[in-house]
Amino acid sequence: MTMQDNDVRAILRRATDHLAGPPGFLDEVRRGGRRRVVRRRAVLATAVAVLVVAPVVGALEFSGARDRGEVASPLLAQPTHGDLAGDTGYLRQVVETWRRHLEENALDEGLRGEPHVVWAGRTPVGPAAYVAQGTAADRVVSEPQGDRMVAVAAFVEPTADGPRVMTGETVTDAGTHGNSQAALLGPERNVLLVLDAGAPVEFSPELRYTADGRIDRTFEPVAFRDGAAVLQVPPQRTKITVALARTPVSMANQVHITNATDILQPNGGDLPPQPILSHTLPGAEAVWGDKDVPEVPALDAYYDAGGVHTHDGSPLLYIRGATPDGRRLLLQTIQYDDDPPRVIVMLARGDAPFTVAAGGFADRKAPLPVRLRLPDQQGVLVAAEGAALDYRIGAGKWHDAGRDAALLPANATEVRVTPATGNATTITTAP
Repeated sequence: MTMQDNDVRAILRRATDHLAGPPGFLDEVRRGGRRRVVRRRAVLATAVAVLVVAPVVGALEFSGARDRGEVASPLLAQPTHGDLAGDTGYLRQVVETWRRHLEENALDEGLRGEPHVVWAGRTPVGPAAYVAQGTAADRVVSEPQGDRMVAVAAFVEPTADGPRVMTGETVTDAGTHGNSQAALLGPERNVLLVLDAGAPVEFSPELRYTADGRIDRTFEPVAFRDGAAVLQVPPQRTKITVALARTPVSMANQVHITNATDILQPNGGDLPPQPILSHTLPGAEAVWGDKDVPEVPALDAYYDAGGVHTHDGSPLLYIRGATPDGRRLLLQTIQYDDDPPRVIVMLARGDAPFTVAAGGFADRKAPLPVRLRLPDQQGVLVAAEGAALDYRIGAGKWHDAGRDAALLPANATEVRVTPATGNATTITTAP
């Protein structure tokens, strides 16, 4: 038995919400300002109000001004910030690099005015900058709906061959709340440049997990100086362990890193969805009825707020069932990068919200990848895709538990796993 299609769609949506997708690209300017949106940037669809940033000393003015007759971005009007703001030679080099990049990629049509270096400063891997230039038509963009494009902007990173313009993004009259505010610099991607948009930002350099699979991060405030902060971080060449978010830290408040997708998907293209393996255990209908798989706030502790990840293409497992005492049971897996999948079992009585009952890591190479003992003597949840499952209590006889997944009695002591091909393996149910 499997879940209904609408349940699977809801699961797939939540499973990919926290993963990286392609950011806005400058070549979208040529197609009327349409922005491709990072999956994590679903909040942009509702960002139709003007973002008013309280001015602070040294902060860059990132808010929009939608009620003026001629729309413009404050990014273009403010003086250059950063410790290289007075280095006319470097600023000239940045502007020349920007113009050459636009001309070589046929992106210079539709722009107006001069490029403006918003920030320029030193970093441990060389000088860097952030540049913006106004657009000529103030076109309405499709994402966020109804916003008007007022500028394009991009970071300029140091390389062995000189400055290089990174991924460009459109700026709308709603401000840059959804735009990238940070960049990973250097050959090792071990320097994190964060622009100061006037809102407090917190930073975490390392991702860890607890034994039950929860996210374990330590955040600290980002100390801005004259428009930006430059942070030394562990190398991020193939995997991003850092996290950035405006306060309070949440997925919705993530600060986007402009080259995150380039790092996680160096070959380009969209991130393919992970396959879903879904199972409904016997007796589930009695407690689930026609209830859909809900949003589960209890899972927030298992999602990486402020982080950005890819996945390894392995299937995500979802199991719906019922406990002996009549509660709804839901198992969900979450998998980041090349890390092992985390499995979380949640329980709910009646219409009450789900709470996490057990969690841990799946061992995909083991004969029995999933084995979680539930509290309150509610049983042992096991899963091995494609395998027949049997259990016994002590030295008693073997009982058929079905295929793929099963909730065994709490006093079951052994489970026998028989794959479609190969020999059976007997495993203890003890933790």
